[in-house]
Amino acid sequence: MTRRENGPEGGSGTKLPDDQRDERSLADLTKQLSEQASTLARREIELAKAEMAIKAKRLGIGAGAFGAAAAVGLFALGALTATLILALATALAPWLAALIVAAVYAAIAGVLALVGKRRVEAGTPPIPEETVDSVKEDVEWTKTKAKQART
Repeated sequence: MTRRENGPEGGSGTKLPDDQRDERSLADLTKQLSEQASTLARREIELAKAEMAIKAKRLGIGAGAFGAAAAVGLFALGALTATLILALATALAPWLAALIVAAVYAAIAGVLALVGKRRVEAGTPPIPEETVDSVKEDVEWTKTKAKQART
């Protein structure tokens, strides 16, 4: 008899000769499955760690680039400020021109601070309130059903 494609027993239930049968016991197969599953899980974790390390490095480089952009932007703002003051100084006293530019910047900073404060208040506390409420409702429903089942 020959082995068929459908498995060790053959597709039609034909028995294979003893020398062609796998002699491993169910316990051995279970042990092998457990070892292979553990190995697979470890390798998946190692892969995830390696992937996260690469992503963290990329994020670090990106954050550094944003920091450099902020520094250069700050220099540009300083140059723009000097330009505004010098432009106003052609029509006003230089100290008055500088004061006007500073007052405009203070007003912009105040508006941004108020907007930021409102956004922070809208986002605090950082708790998923709807989910917490839903979970509380689920707990109450479960308690009610459990009490009903006891009576």
